Amino acid sequence: MTVESSSADPALTDPDLYSVVFENERVRVLRYQDRPGDRTTVHRHPDSVMVTLSPIRRRLSSEGKVAEVELAAGQVRWLDAQRHAGENIGDTDSDVVFIELKEPPDSGTVDDGVRPLGPA
Repeated sequence: MTVESSSADPALTDPDLYSVVFENERVRVLRYQDRPGDRTTVHRHPDSVMVTLSPIRRRLSSEGKVAEVELAAGQVRWLDAQRHAGENIGDTDSDVVFIELKEPPDSGTVDDGVRPLGPA
């Protein structure tokens, strides 16, 4: 699995709302910030971990399905790979971090003696 094709990459479809804050060969981290009433165009997320930095209330739609999501600040949730459009239906700004997963490295173990200890 790779991160998105450029046509569905939220950092490209909605650059005013999504920004890439970190990327390497294993993950990409996006920051999402919007205001009440803001909407995204259809985009795709790979398997991801979502961290809410603020409370969020959103309406997500995809292929005729609609879901409303409400989460408090500080929530951490798994997000299966999906394609959707979203809308902030709350009365507060949204602030969310997405940690998008990429393929694991082809070789090596966690403690292979080569990788640095601690954050890199």
